Amino acid sequence: MPPARRMSGEERREQLIGIGRTVFAERGYAAASIEEIAERAGVSKPVVYGHFGGKDGLYTAVVELEVETLQDMITEALEGSQHPRDLVEGAADAFLRYIEKERDGFRILVRDAPLGTAKGTLPSVLGVVAGRAESILVDEFEGRGFDPGMAPLYSRALVGMVALVGQWWLEAGVPDRDQVRAHVVNLAWNGLRGLQQEPSEAPPG
Repeated sequence: MPPARRMSGEERREQLIGIGRTVFAERGYAAASIEEIAERAGVSKPVVYGHFGGKDGLYTAVVELEVETLQDMITEALEGSQHPRDLVEGAADAFLRYIEKERDGFRILVRDAPLGTAKGTLPSVLGVVAGRAESILVDEFEGRGFDPGMAPLYSRALVGMVALVGQWWLEAGVPDRDQVRAHVVNLAWNGLRGLQQEPSEAPPG
């Protein structure tokens, strides 16, 4: 029987990222250990340190890969979106498809990230999506006589709503993705359509 082929450096790196992804999703950053990751990979701890410098480096590599995947899905979903309803529907569908397909990855993005890793986490992705939403809402607000200076607030409210619903749905598992998307879009779009130019601080009573 021929000896097993030795992994290349790049193959080993990809293997460790995959195993690290699983361990971080199962245990969270704080409880994950290089010892367990190395044992699952069938290598010594120095091999992991040699590729990533430590747990922080491996975690960063895992998060960057997840962010890239999610951002690519959102960008593809928003291509050609020129209307707020299309934007909300596209963003909601991309988030929910990512959560459905990459459950471990989303758990990592919303769990206990170490201090100093704000770049490349879920908040940074939400900022990118909110920026795209903001540019569309500015035009929509100006066309309807609304204050375009409020577009940053509304764009972040919309994107945050989708992300928070996604976190809940990850654990709840029901209803199905199409129903979740439809209800999110229903709330967001009907809210936008009935938007008041000068909202009062309290409802009339």
